[in-house]
Amino acid sequence: MASSHAHDHSGHDHHHHAPTEFGRAFAVGIVLNIAFVIAEVIGGLWANSSALLSDAGHNLSDVLSLALAWGAATLAKRRSSARYTYGFKGITIQAALVNAALLYGALGAILWETIDHLRHPEPVNGKMVMLLAGLGIVVNGFTAWLFSSGQKGDVNVRGAYLHMLTDALVSAGVVVGGGLVLWTGWLWLDPAISFGILALIAYSSWGLLRETVQLSLQAVPAGIDLDKVRAFLLAQPGVTDVHDLHVWPLSTQDTALTAHLVRPSGTANANDFLQKLQHDLVHEFQIGHCTVQIEHDTAVDGHHGCCDLETTLVPTSGKSA
Repeated sequence: MASSHAHDHSGHDHHHHAPTEFGRAFAVGIVLNIAFVIAEVIGGLWANSSALLSDAGHNLSDVLSLALAWGAATLAKRRSSARYTYGFKGITIQAALVNAALLYGALGAILWETIDHLRHPEPVNGKMVMLLAGLGIVVNGFTAWLFSSGQKGDVNVRGAYLHMLTDALVSAGVVVGGGLVLWTGWLWLDPAISFGILALIAYSSWGLLRETVQLSLQAVPAGIDLDKVRAFLLAQPGVTDVHDLHVWPLSTQDTALTAHLVRPSGTANANDFLQKLQHDLVHEFQIGHCTVQIEHDTAVDGHHGCCDLETTLVPTSGKSA
């Protein structure tokens, strides 16, 4: 029996480098949205618009989300230590989960305020609502564009992108609502539109919440086919059995794998085998850190508290820690 570690140090780099490539995007997005939140709060109070105030509350949660995601992405770059052997990469998962929880907490507070406005409707300055919401389309649309190129590679970046894109669409709805209030004089339209905004945000953010919970629980993601991973390992030269297979997220970008492979003695050189295996795992499944135990002839019995049929997989990309 041999226990071997295979890590890819061949120069291939599969990180999306969110902290480096999107540091400026985070900074610009935070500054723009803070300024816009202040403008919306002032305008919402002046125009007596619950739709504007609800949108301002959501934009404030986006500012907090951007700051938290940026901080986590920056901490994730810190080197590993004797105590934190994987570094601080895992904090990106925790940040994503906290962000999702903050979002739904903000929705609850805004819903309470909207209900009060519906029960006690007051005159709304439709022109002010339309002006500020129109500004929101520009601010949020531009911020979403800053993150668009990296939203497929990192749940933190995708969270920022979806928040900003949703806000741009919501602002467009507020513009339409403000015009309808101005045209019809129906005061109930403003809180009704606010309800619609809340429903849209809750619906569009559900996937992000679900994914962050799955990441925190190391659940099997939709992006990786467990059968294909097992079949890939079984198809390797000389491998007759695979067991104790585990794949889990080190961060929102990095994935680790451990597995026991039964491979009869006398087969090709183990080092060459492991080097190619690591290379192929990175390119086929974006698994950049693998530890493989080679067992000769028969599997080694052990009590690992694991099950071959229940393997945790999370798709991320990057080199080994």
